[in-house]
Amino acid sequence: QVQLVESGGGLVQPGGSLRLSCAASGSIFSILAMGWYRQAPGKQRQWVATIMPTGGSTNYADSVKGRFIISRDNAKNTMYLQMNTLKPEDTAVYYCNSVPNTGSYWGQGTQVTVSS
Repeated sequence: QVQLVESGGGLVQPGGSLRLSCAASGSIFSILAMGWYRQAPGKQRQWVATIMPTGGSTNYADSVKGRFIISRDNAKNTMYLQMNTLKPEDTAVYYCNSVPNTGSYWGQGTQVTVSS
């Protein structure tokens, strides 16, 4: 099973940027479609973005399209989420995982708080 460690979250003002990282263990990372998800307080976890194994194809939720960029470096077993023009409604714990996934394993996530 791939182990996942998210990092890069923090407190940022509206309009600011953050770059999240997802470090994965295991040799199968490069053949997995991967995604970012987020869970805001009191809400269900929601999908944010997906990237195919080679990185050649990406997909985004409408709420982040044009502001977030998902990327990956298979040589480093790492995936990224560049978040620009952040809004208060982007506040959530962000997780990475394979796409699809069973939902039985999640990393610890990284907190993103957008507030003035």
